[in-house]
Amino acid sequence: MEPISLPEPGIPAGSSSSVAREKFHVLLGVTGSVAALKLPVLVAELLQIPGLEVKVVTTERAKHFYNAQEIPVTLYGDEEEWQLWKGRSDPVLHIELRRWADLMVVAPLDANTLAKVANGICDNLLTCVIRAWDLSKPLLFCPAMNTAMWEHPITARQVEQLKGFGYTEIPCVVKKLVCGDEGQ
Repeated sequence: MEPISLPEPGIPAGSSSSVAREKFHVLLGVTGSVAALKLPVLVAELLQIPGLEVKVVTTERAKHFYNAQEIPVTLYGDEEEWQLWKGRSDPVLHIELRRWADLMVVAPLDANTLAKVANGICDNLLTCVIRAWDLSKPLLFCPAMNTAMWEHPITARQVEQLKGFGYTEIPCVVKKLVCGDEGQ
């Protein structure tokens, strides 16, 4: 089955043309960790890879940490989920995004979204995409939170839960955090 092309935010589904797939599609999820400051750098680095097409799904809290004008790819948030769907035959954005993507990377994955995903909560566009994710495709997650949050006993259980779903953890690194703490 030929994958469908996703409409840009605000453009009706029938307006986008179906083009033969030549690129590898990466869906980048970003959550409300201060590490979201690095989103423009991460997107720029991904775009250096030939043949890669990138789209970003953001949580509302993540928007606090970056300037959307610095993101040179399509950026989706909760608002687009509801603008796209008007009636029964219209596309559902979180399903269209999971169909479009060959790979999903959630970077950073904050403690709040980690807890939601581990427990099956899907109350925003990003968590809906993850809940609907095709488990035959890779999903990478990059936890990013304060060391005290990282070391809380529930965090290890939640990370293991995501691994149990078949998702791949990209481990934290030890460094000086924005808050001044040293750790992961």
